[in-house]
Amino acid sequence: MALANGWLIIVAAAVVIAALGIGLALGLRRRGQSTGTDRARIARAERLRALPAFREALSRRIIALSGILLLGALTVITAGVVAARPMSSQTIQPVNTSRDIMLCLDVSGSMSEVDVEVLTVFEELLDGFEGERIGLTIFNSSPVQIFPLTDDYDFIRTHLESMRESFDYVDQIPEHWVGTLNGNGASLIGDGLAACAMGFDHPDDERSRSVIFATDNEINGASIVTLEEAANYAASNGVRVFALNPVEGKDADVSAELAAAAEATGGQAYGLRDTTTVGDIVEQVREQDATELRGEAQVVWTDAPDLWIVVVSIALLSFVVLLWRVRL
Repeated sequence: MALANGWLIIVAAAVVIAALGIGLALGLRRRGQSTGTDRARIARAERLRALPAFREALSRRIIALSGILLLGALTVITAGVVAARPMSSQTIQPVNTSRDIMLCLDVSGSMSEVDVEVLTVFEELLDGFEGERIGLTIFNSSPVQIFPLTDDYDFIRTHLESMRESFDYVDQIPEHWVGTLNGNGASLIGDGLAACAMGFDHPDDERSRSVIFATDNEINGASIVTLEEAANYAASNGVRVFALNPVEGKDADVSAELAAAAEATGGQAYGLRDTTTVGDIVEQVREQDATELRGEAQVVWTDAPDLWIVVVSIALLSFVVLLWRVRL
């Protein structure tokens, strides 16, 4: 047992000692006064004191007074313990048994007309998940992580809404896009996918990891890694890619390349405006078994005054009853 305010017990003990000291001083003073000339005298008092009934009554009186002193001291001390806030500790190790999902968004110029739709789909996906950790990375000529994996869905929704509003810019580049134009070219798909695949923590743990990859696959420039190389990297790390294709049905070659990259990881490509897209992706992600992820052990302290409250209540009640019986 630990005490939040241990010094209060010292105060309670000091009160008991002070009360005993005052009582002893008053008793000695009264005894000294009783030796004066005004002391009541009773003839043959020694015979009265020798009577068994007198001795028994005196013994009961002494025992009762001693009990009052002990119960009073116990009441004050236990009240001090309650005031000192007894606490108990419990070691808790959080366990997250969810899946990890990285939202990956192409914010290049060719995607500007559909990115708001993509973010709306991302928000709809949140409604189908419960407890999954979700992160967001955006890319153009260079990737930027907006937020890491988290299961704080209010936080996620706030950032997705802020991202949607940022696409209404006129002249000034939105704050979210800072850092996405540091490379050579635009819409470097391979680099974007590789960065998203690298955004998962705890690489040594076998976790369900998925990337929801929204891009039109219209690359412009020389990327560090190709889309195929990024897909192979994701597959080698157990990351499945689910592609959202806004140009599905318009450019067969581009769509086929994106679908092949997703399928190479065990994932699948979907058209952005397909009516079953959200439900299919949620179902595919949930098909993977959730794996435990143990967090850092934490010591949690909670107030535990119950036992001491019972003790002080019993002691106080007994003290009052004994006072009444002794007629003090």
